[in-house]
Amino acid sequence: MDHNHPFRRPATLALAALAVLTFSAGCSDDEPAPAGNAAAAAVDGPEPKTIEGAKAAAQTVFDRFSGGDFAGAWDMYTARGKQAISKDDYVKLNTACARKGLAIQLSSARMEGTDKAVVIAKQLVAAQSYTMVYEGDAWKLEPAKEGLALYAKGVTRAIAIQKRAGTCANA
Repeated sequence: MDHNHPFRRPATLALAALAVLTFSAGCSDDEPAPAGNAAAAAVDGPEPKTIEGAKAAAQTVFDRFSGGDFAGAWDMYTARGKQAISKDDYVKLNTACARKGLAIQLSSARMEGTDKAVVIAKQLVAAQSYTMVYEGDAWKLEPAKEGLALYAKGVTRAIAIQKRAGTCANA
């Protein structure tokens, strides 16, 4: 019996999925951008300051991330998130460690005030909450405090930490 088969080790899968979700983002293709895209907001006016607008933006981030468009995912970070890690380092970290190709699906969401939403997303067997913040007429993803702490260590050390923890998909 192969004890290393990923479906026989749900805890390992959950840990890996949570690591991927910590960096939160998604994929894009050449089709027109959905409502969560900041470029679309600039062309079409402000994004709706509603739960539907927050959910659409969150799914765009998750799609970009799972599709390997890490630069596009970083573009949808809050100003605080962008200050925590440069676009180049975010791309480098996630190219080295993220499990791209595994869909991240939004499962629920709720408003928390008028310019903040909490969304729940699932990947494989893991679910995690994320905070979307209405900033500059668009919904943006606020990185989790664990992600911010990891980014503060620098990209080289962050990759090494993920590899040691067994959560770096390409290690």
